[in-house]
Amino acid sequence: MKKILLAALLTAATLTSCTMNNPLLVPSEAPHGAPAFDKIRTEHYKPAFLQAIKEGKAEVEAIANNPEAPTFANTIEALTYAGESMTKVSNIFFNLNEACTNEEMQNLAEDISPLLTEFSMSIMLNPTLFARVKAVYEDRANLSLNQEQAKLLEETYKGFVQSGANLSDEDKVVYAKVQEELSIATLQFGKNVLSATNAYTLHITDEADLAGLPQYVREMGAAEAAERGLEGWVYTLNYPSYSPFLRYSENRELRRQIWTAYNTKCVGGEFDNLENIRKILNLRMKSASLLGYPTYAAYAIEDRMAKTPENVLTFLNDLRTKSYPFAKRDVADIQKYAAKNGFKEKLMPWDFSYWSEKYRDEKYAINEELLKPYFELSNVQAAIFDLANRLYGLQFTENPDIPVYHPDVKAFDVTDENGRFMAVLYIDYFPRESKRGGAWMTAFREQGVVNGEEQRPFVSLVTNFTKPTATEPSLLTFDEVTTILHEFGHGLHGMLAEGTYPSLTGTNVARDFVELPSQIMENWAYEPEYLKTFAKHYKTGEVIPQELIDKIVASKNYLAGYACIRQLNFGLVDMDWHTLTSVEGIDPIAFEQAEVDRNPVLPSVKDVIFSPSFTHIFAGGYAAGYYSYKWAEVLEADAFSLFKEKGIFNREVATAFRDKLLSKGGTVDADILFRDFRGRDPRPEALLEKMGMK
Repeated sequence: MKKILLAALLTAATLTSCTMNNPLLVPSEAPHGAPAFDKIRTEHYKPAFLQAIKEGKAEVEAIANNPEAPTFANTIEALTYAGESMTKVSNIFFNLNEACTNEEMQNLAEDISPLLTEFSMSIMLNPTLFARVKAVYEDRANLSLNQEQAKLLEETYKGFVQSGANLSDEDKVVYAKVQEELSIATLQFGKNVLSATNAYTLHITDEADLAGLPQYVREMGAAEAAERGLEGWVYTLNYPSYSPFLRYSENRELRRQIWTAYNTKCVGGEFDNLENIRKILNLRMKSASLLGYPTYAAYAIEDRMAKTPENVLTFLNDLRTKSYPFAKRDVADIQKYAAKNGFKEKLMPWDFSYWSEKYRDEKYAINEELLKPYFELSNVQAAIFDLANRLYGLQFTENPDIPVYHPDVKAFDVTDENGRFMAVLYIDYFPRESKRGGAWMTAFREQGVVNGEEQRPFVSLVTNFTKPTATEPSLLTFDEVTTILHEFGHGLHGMLAEGTYPSLTGTNVARDFVELPSQIMENWAYEPEYLKTFAKHYKTGEVIPQELIDKIVASKNYLAGYACIRQLNFGLVDMDWHTLTSVEGIDPIAFEQAEVDRNPVLPSVKDVIFSPSFTHIFAGGYAAGYYSYKWAEVLEADAFSLFKEKGIFNREVATAFRDKLLSKGGTVDADILFRDFRGRDPRPEALLEKMGMK
């Protein structure tokens, strides 16, 4: 509250002078009204937030104190559009804080988050406003609402209830304080992960220590060292650097060092997150308990397809039981292969990527170094755009007049086959210190109808792919090819949205449904008919040989059991954390290792855990929701089987997928959307069949 009071001390004159020409608040002159990234500076954010909060509070107060009887239009619709300036500023700031941040922005995020939490709580805990919402909700049977309106009313009412609107005045104060503390703790968690990632380097000065590394990995290390003004080679914990080093380096000790550094990020030291884990969990428990839920998981899962934590745990444990024998077999095969090739020790986690890559190379005569020349980034991008054109009639045209937030970013106009403008698509491929690791899709603006006019979305895809070197363009691993297909699937969900209310369009769907549109896209990477259209050697132009395609398809389920158990462990640890009722006396290291050791596939290493850098659940939106990836795999495996049956480029199936699922967003319950497309409920067996574990 002290920060709120300090912010209030800014004079009206100061606010006016700071906001009159603020590019975050005035209409953008960029094409399509896209964000004016060329004009936005860090110093613009705080004045913009303060002005947006002021405007938002005034809009909400006008709704709450409206002397007219509450109606759907003057209460529910009015609320969904209130705070439009706040949404705009927040979308830009917090997205850039993930993709192109600096210390000043990170500090500002910690200052601003309590203000935003207070603003949100001032809405959700306003008894006069809730009384109006409740009155409309209780009269819903008499309102003749369409499907979208009925869904907005339902979600608005539930949003108030799940944010404490029914709490006593005393508990409302406690709840608001918990939310403020939680927003700061999750920000600090993510900040620590980024800082810890950037703090580590493996600096090599002896060329002998590069044994086994392909030329592109050596060049990558040399380029990183040169950027830092160092001699030799530097490898970091960014995935495009870390992963190939583990996969190819013959130096076991260096593999151990970088693996250990990666898997002890934020365990102790300057960027320790162990206490943050306890703090975040404790705050989430308090929040759920105040709202009447036994655990945070019960609160979070209630509105998802799974409905209850028990259903999630049954799903995860059943899949783990069925996949565990396959995982053990996978690891045993690698151990046997390593022993046959002179490795007499027990296989440790830092050995697995190295020996499994060698085994894959021998078993399928295929490896990443062999495949990378066929997946030059610009070709892959063109192929993904072409796939969207063949399925949905979309066209992508780079527009250099659209401002971008970093020179690496490219912006595209997206239109349909009739020339209708559909979206702006931003793509940001390469790692940098100002960007967190991983890959994700986000939006600077959602699709919807505002003030009677449709606004199309501004969608952004962010990855951390291998940079071009002095001698080679950016060549993708096959995993990176599937990654960009995955994120592009999320992008299509946003770009193809059709609806009235931004809060219900695009990816604003149940958490365990949102991965269906993304994961289904990965399937095309294994389709020979598609691969032949774009996989060409970047030097010779030779189309990828059928022999290599056959090997890609044959190796599709290589280590599927091991990969499945690894993913299930993430989901189960997430559920373990969020089904706790107390963190008293909890040692995060022992707690996580106890779950992972229930079904061990590789030896556990003391004090090595992933939770302190598990941003998905402690700094992102996947708390009690990481199971969604496996849950959605069942949906996508079943959904893609219709494409396999009718043809992978079949426009009839694609049109049905677009019209019945992608374009609907959250306007209809997820289970209904799936049934509308597939004609039945999903078959759980579809996933096991896809992974070759039936």
